[in-house]
Amino acid sequence: MIPALLLQLHETAQALTPEAAKGEITLPIIQLVIKGGWIMAILGVLSIIAVYIFIERYLVISRAAREDKNFMNNIRSFILAGKLDSAKALCQTNNSPIGRMIEKGLLRLGKPLNDINAAIENVGKLEISKLEKNVAGLATIAGAAPMLGFLGTVIGMIRAFYDMSMAGNNIDIQLLSTGIYQAMITTVGGLIVGITAYIFYNVLVARIQKVVYILEIRTSEFMDLLHEPAKK
Repeated sequence: MIPALLLQLHETAQALTPEAAKGEITLPIIQLVIKGGWIMAILGVLSIIAVYIFIERYLVISRAAREDKNFMNNIRSFILAGKLDSAKALCQTNNSPIGRMIEKGLLRLGKPLNDINAAIENVGKLEISKLEKNVAGLATIAGAAPMLGFLGTVIGMIRAFYDMSMAGNNIDIQLLSTGIYQAMITTVGGLIVGITAYIFYNVLVARIQKVVYILEIRTSEFMDLLHEPAKK
């Protein structure tokens, strides 16, 4: 009895060897996408849009976050020396949100400090709104993609049950496979696109908040600088 048991274990081990596993059925990704139907086509388009928005906005925000370390020092030197034209020229050559905000403040010199501060803040809001362009689209994709995946799941299950009802007593796995494929694949596809877009959205929001923080600091430095000549 023991030799028979050992023989059975040996045959089972052979069945689990890599050579036996080579005969397993593999499903290419393209085939899975095709099985998902038109819902997967929409999810594919949304994924492309999400990647494009992320890359384009990431580059724009990264450029906005760069700043010349000597910029504010040069502005300070020009203002204290009374060289306002040189300060304005420096702002114009510095193509950044900080440069445009400081330039607006320089153009308002001579008016009450509250008016200068309000003008700078308005420019800052415009600059931030430019950075946030299309970012809301990522949030929309993050919310819509899983819902589209769920819609595909419902459609797939409806198709599977419809095939069952039409088959009568001749129900088999192959008959139901198409609907179940669509139901499962669209769910996975929607979650992948939605999670990816959600991560992209939060990365961009975090970087925009960093730019806002920098702009606030530079605005405070500029307003403090305007008080210095009055203190002397």
